[in-house]
Amino acid sequence: MRIIAGTLRSRSLQAPPGLATRPTSDRLRETLFNVLAPRMRGAAFLDLYAGSGAAGMEALSRGAASVTFVERAPAALSVLRANLAKLGLTSGFRIESVSVGACLRKMQKPDRKPGQTAAFELVFLDPPYDAAQEYEATLNLLGAPPTGLLAPSALVIAEHRRKDRLEERYGSLERTRLLEQGDASLSFYAVSETAAAE
Repeated sequence: MRIIAGTLRSRSLQAPPGLATRPTSDRLRETLFNVLAPRMRGAAFLDLYAGSGAAGMEALSRGAASVTFVERAPAALSVLRANLAKLGLTSGFRIESVSVGACLRKMQKPDRKPGQTAAFELVFLDPPYDAAQEYEATLNLLGAPPTGLLAPSALVIAEHRRKDRLEERYGSLERTRLLEQGDASLSFYAVSETAAAE
């Protein structure tokens, strides 16, 4: 694995050992970030099920203002922190070492102080392919009524197995694009115009 483009281009990354974490391939990550390029500079990026942190680090390399990594597996967390250190990244990110569901619910609390959590313009989620319930639960949390978690023009991208079809809609999130590459797919969701107007 490596950083594909930006200020950290070609720097190598470690992957967590074993099969519990499945890093996004360089080729699929390149496709993803080519699509996101016009939105990347200055964006707040949320990397859910972060694993090695490759997606979030790619975002930082390409000009994201901040990245929040959410990962609770100890082995993956260790590799994520090692990758950040190896790249010399010391600011512009934070790590939430809790479950994705707990993290999103905490971020959505109505008593959250103003400015405590930035609205995210870009959200990437890549749960284990076999954890179908994680896709539904996470996308439903992200598509819940406005809570200040997502910016109005936010884009949510889910990586999943090509043969596993995700729903066209989760709450206020509506699929706008589907990219397929090899055995993997990327589903892009945005807040529907109807929900945005409410």
